[in-house]
Amino acid sequence: MRTDLFDFELPEDRIALYPAEPRDAARLLVVDPTGGPLLSDRVVRELPQLLNPGDALVLNDTRVIPAALEGIRIRGELRSRVAFNLLRRVDESRWRALARPAKRLAVGDRVRFGSESDMACLLSSPEATVSARLGAGEVELLFDLAGADLDRAIEGVGEMPLPPYIALKRGPDARDRASYQTIYAEREGAVAAPTAGLHFTPELFAALDARGVSRHFVTLHVGAGTFLPVKSDDTAEHKMHSEYGEVSAETAAALNAVHARGGRVIAVGTTSLRILESAAAPDGAIQPFAGDTDIFITPGYRFRAVDVLLTNFHLPRSTLFMLVSAFAGLETMKSAYAHAVAGGYRFYSYGDASFLLRAPTPHPADKGHHD
Repeated sequence: MRTDLFDFELPEDRIALYPAEPRDAARLLVVDPTGGPLLSDRVVRELPQLLNPGDALVLNDTRVIPAALEGIRIRGELRSRVAFNLLRRVDESRWRALARPAKRLAVGDRVRFGSESDMACLLSSPEATVSARLGAGEVELLFDLAGADLDRAIEGVGEMPLPPYIALKRGPDARDRASYQTIYAEREGAVAAPTAGLHFTPELFAALDARGVSRHFVTLHVGAGTFLPVKSDDTAEHKMHSEYGEVSAETAAALNAVHARGGRVIAVGTTSLRILESAAAPDGAIQPFAGDTDIFITPGYRFRAVDVLLTNFHLPRSTLFMLVSAFAGLETMKSAYAHAVAGGYRFYSYGDASFLLRAPTPHPADKGHHD
């Protein structure tokens, strides 16, 4: 499909720089292409009213690491500042990272992070060697530390990796350590938050429990590729970055039982949806899954596992806007986003949310691509 079909106008002032307080006070646009009112303005804390007893929420329990690092490149007597966003762990001591500016780096360069005043402590000033240049601004860093020690060092010197559309307008602050993390985050490995989950509070979980809605967890370690625009003119030419995910046998069995009883599976965020669809068999049964996925969902994809999607508002021409257009219909989503822009909804990671019912018309072809 032509990429420009997924373009839309978005004023700069619609981009949220901070989250709503409390989290569940964010606005919620209900999008129903199944025959009810197409668009309804609600609030996230009203979510239990939109769900039925026996429905199941599926949440991504990945935990964001403070993957934005500032460093000093050391080459002989020469010094220069370089910034990195860690992208993906390669092994116990190596990370792939996006460097800015990457042109300052060569294989063999040393990089020192953190406090130069505490050089004696590797944890407060970890060092790495540039072990490879990977193209497109990416390098591989071989740290002097490994395993849990490296994790602790990164936790100490790193900042939360705010999305570029926020980071260009303000720097990270202490609040982001909590704000850019779901309250149920558990498994470290993401370099971007599963942002639909940022809206949940203990009070909202209690209300969902009282409504008879079950909760289930999957893992997809969100990569920085989630922010990359689609630069090709045709969606078929776009290459998705792969991300590691897991669906346990217990969760798969529980969700299949929900469907068997007539309940709905509600994916909290596009990351939960993508790992569930990666784990689904052609007949819709969800299978245990552990591995990489680069599933790319565009209109024409036949959804197997997910009935409802709770998600934030996404970038024009992005893979995520393509996904929601596949889920609820392209024209429906263009109408929904025009309504959101006109109505002052807040966009992107710290913004408001949408509650999308799946378009009822079955698609003739499954055009999702995954490994």
